[in-house]
Amino acid sequence: MRAALETLRNDFQGDIIEPETDGYEAAATTVLATGSPAVILRPAGTADVQAAVRFAAAARSAATTDTDTAATTDAIPTQLPLAVRGGGHSFPGFGTNDGGIVIDLRGIAGIEVLDPDRGLVRIGGGATWGAVADALAPHKLAISSGDTKGVGVGGLTLSGGIGWKARKYGLALDALVAAEVVTADGELVRADEEENAELFWALRGGGGNLGIVTAFEFLAHRTTDVFHGRIAFPAAEAGAVLQGWAEYLRTASEDLTSVVAFANPFAGGPNAPVEVYAVVDTDDQEHADEVLAPIRRLGSVIADEVALKPYRDVLVDGLVPPPGIRLLSRTAYVERESVPEVLKTLAQIGAAEGSPVIAVRSVGAAVSRVADDATAYAHRSAELLVITTSAGPAPVLEATAPLREAMWARLTPHTVGAYANFQSGVAESDVSAVYPEKTYERVAAVKREYDPENLFRGNHNVKPL
Repeated sequence: MRAALETLRNDFQGDIIEPETDGYEAAATTVLATGSPAVILRPAGTADVQAAVRFAAAARSAATTDTDTAATTDAIPTQLPLAVRGGGHSFPGFGTNDGGIVIDLRGIAGIEVLDPDRGLVRIGGGATWGAVADALAPHKLAISSGDTKGVGVGGLTLSGGIGWKARKYGLALDALVAAEVVTADGELVRADEEENAELFWALRGGGGNLGIVTAFEFLAHRTTDVFHGRIAFPAAEAGAVLQGWAEYLRTASEDLTSVVAFANPFAGGPNAPVEVYAVVDTDDQEHADEVLAPIRRLGSVIADEVALKPYRDVLVDGLVPPPGIRLLSRTAYVERESVPEVLKTLAQIGAAEGSPVIAVRSVGAAVSRVADDATAYAHRSAELLVITTSAGPAPVLEATAPLREAMWARLTPHTVGAYANFQSGVAESDVSAVYPEKTYERVAAVKREYDPENLFRGNHNVKPL
């Protein structure tokens, strides 16, 4: 690899960061993971990404030959893994690795409004959603994205994008109209509904399995300021609040998107308040009050912090765990018939000592109006998404694993699937939860065409058929 790296330096315009380079430690560390890659390549443009991919493919091929391994994708040596970093917020730590190659896209982060009237926006593959919201605000445009400023556009979009306007505008990937992708052979291709349409289908939900997206084109929507904030209730009312909240979301205005969080161990654990977070996509006070009134009647309100603010201010700075602290997240979807039982079980779990943080997100509405097979995000019929998050040093997380398993054993019979963006697990069972069988097979067929050697495997990996 050393000789190939020296050759790469001749034409690479970006940064090449090795263990002896100043800034290596910071470059090797993502928000939720620490790695020790052999080299970090930080491209300055698309041509650099192509060169970096060809370098990674050649380095892996040479390592395969040197170790005389069998000619199968599973035989590719793990000592030369490839990681692609966008915002660096991946729960499994996909943005770094040990002993391999990292392609860090932060230098490709331009944001351009191509057509203000249509809302057509071009965004570099290394941009973050906070930067996008800031850039679009002067044009009174927005794209429904996640919760956090520092989350990468690429990682969030390619696996879904359940954001603060999901019930009205769908997932972030539903606003995507085209992408420019560097495939495993280093070629740059464009994918949209007409050109490389099957690749475009697979990109929307297929995670990082198909290549590196260097540019996204979205159709943003017109926006105003929005009403956003939390309405809190006592922990003792969790059961009633959860059931009433879910029932109301079935008929509520699609201007409302909402999340419920409770059992936060840093706010009292079983005694922590039940917090209903909401965005009402309007700047009309009367309409917002009408939409929020049924939520305010769910129980004994102990805090009400909903206020009018610019959409870009809805996004927050992400949590950065202290050194030595890990976050473990697990997810599942809930379809309509299972909602009462799942929420009853969650209220019981949250009332017990040792519960993880529990969050329940509303989906449905605009998300569910897209057919299950229209994109590689296949969980369109779900009403809710359940997310549990545990934090602590590795020994503590290991010691509490039986408690989490017991909790999920109660939930699993009533839930389906998993949401890749909040799923820490990367085992085959996690991948099969993200991708139902027919979806997996279709993504795998596209993978075979664009990445037959499974170069892009630092993800919830779909193996090429």
